[in-house]
Amino acid sequence: MTETRRRPGDGTGGLRTGATTFEALREQAVTLRREGLSRRQIRDRLHVHNNDILNRLLEGEPVPEWTKRPNAKDDLRAKARELRLQGLTYDQIQVELGCSKSSISLWVRDLPKPERRRTPEEASAIAKRGWERTLDAREEERRRIKREAAAEITELSDRELFILGVGLYWAEGSKDKSYDRRERAIFVNSDPDMIRTYLTWLHLLGVDGKQIRCAITIHESADVPAAERFWADLVAESGAVFLKTTLKRHNPKTARKNTGENYYGCLAVRVLQSAGLYRRIEGWWCGIVGAAAAADHQYRT
Repeated sequence: MTETRRRPGDGTGGLRTGATTFEALREQAVTLRREGLSRRQIRDRLHVHNNDILNRLLEGEPVPEWTKRPNAKDDLRAKARELRLQGLTYDQIQVELGCSKSSISLWVRDLPKPERRRTPEEASAIAKRGWERTLDAREEERRRIKREAAAEITELSDRELFILGVGLYWAEGSKDKSYDRRERAIFVNSDPDMIRTYLTWLHLLGVDGKQIRCAITIHESADVPAAERFWADLVAESGAVFLKTTLKRHNPKTARKNTGENYYGCLAVRVLQSAGLYRRIEGWWCGIVGAAAAADHQYRT
């Protein structure tokens, strides 16, 4: 008969077990487990403090219900399984329960997949509606950010408008080149707000409306009379004089995106006898660049 002795400090609770003793010990452990004892109680009762041996003794025996810790998601898990058995998809279960699809997948992955109840066309329509909702949400987010940003700008001082106008011209206005002298203030743009802001800037500089000439450049396939009325209304208060509209030939082989009822072509705003004005604009811009460089150096140190 195999001898069993207790030896302190051997990592197995003082037990040295042979095959016969292990089976006897397992029988005791199983009996205690079926009586509803916890692992800790069995460990203390049998003096087995080695987790590996304890696992082998209790292998295959279910855990008593009273020892299970309550889980806040047990009810959700049960409901998810019930809904899955009713044939609902992950998306539908998520809408019903408000939990993540990853959790639903873990809870119901052993259950059979529901039969497809929609035709491919119906599924495509549903996906399209979902994408449209996503696009609507994105568009609303864009509008919200723009509204909040616009609210950050209150009033412009004359100094701020002056600096803004110089930058606006240097970005969109004509430039003088050493190989092609063009010391004339000419500003061309298709954005009505840019034109309106530029005209306000010219007014700040004291440019008389009689010195301003405007000319429209537009594709011949567009609604030219409508464009002429649009720009005339926009610059009416400036007192600018309009020159003859320039029509661009339409090439049917070239796909244009600037079409539709909101296409009004480009407006060129020229200031007569503006060589002096242009030179000051270029000088102002050089001053802004220098001041910005000095400010950047200050920020970096």
